Amino acid sequence: MKSQANIAFAATLRKLRNDRGLSQYALAKATDLDRTYISLLERGLRSPTLDTLLALARSLDVPLVDLIAPVELTLEANHQAQASHE
Repeated sequence: MKSQANIAFAATLRKLRNDRGLSQYALAKATDLDRTYISLLERGLRSPTLDTLLALARSLDVPLVDLIAPVELTLEANHQAQASHE
């Protein structure tokens, strides 16, 4: 089952990769990860480890916070939206 955090991270990772014109294969090669693992991350089916997050941030040339902050913002927005419907 996909967690909300994984779904939010997936969208962030996919956007950053696409913004840099990288294929999943190119990102996988740069991070020394398997392309299928990148695909699983981008579909929200896996949770990245801290080592994976650091490798992705380095390969995408962004601070680690740029991978994590959008996830937190999305989760907070989802929480507020749910609270307003209750």
